Amino acid sequence: MIDATDSSSTRPYLIRALYEWCTDNGLTPFIAVLVDETVRVPNEYVKDGEIVLNISFDATSSLNLGNEFIEFKGRFGGVARDILVPVDRVLAIYARENGQGMAFPMLASSGATAPDTATVMADAKPTVLTRVTGVVEDNGPDTPPRPSGGGKPSLTRVK
Repeated sequence: MIDATDSSSTRPYLIRALYEWCTDNGLTPFIAVLVDETVRVPNEYVKDGEIVLNISFDATSSLNLGNEFIEFKGRFGGVARDILVPVDRVLAIYARENGQGMAFPMLASSGATAPDTATVMADAKPTVLTRVTGVVEDNGPDTPPRPSGGGKPSLTRVK
């Protein structure tokens, strides 16, 4: 019998499932990422320690939604960049058009020793989102989305 400490995190599987759901329904998958030194993104687009990335087929090349990392090549301001996001830094994945998706708990804050992922994930359940508001500006694949009105996207929790 496998217990929670022996099993892998469900987060990468849920991310892949929601990515597939978005693409199957003609929606644009976005991920919200909590940025720290392990995340490789253009720092000039990071705001308040977070970045929102369009991971659609049209906005990326060589997209790999792995169990440990999300990797792809993306264009920012017309410049191609290699992006590397540890799966445990993904705050949420959702569809741009309707905000439906899922938010994830963060395991530990930057600089803190992270507890065992399987143990934390056994207690912390993902949150299903009905709508993400605030990200309404679509600047195309070359520019990451920016929150409207200067605010952050807000997540609506469904129980």
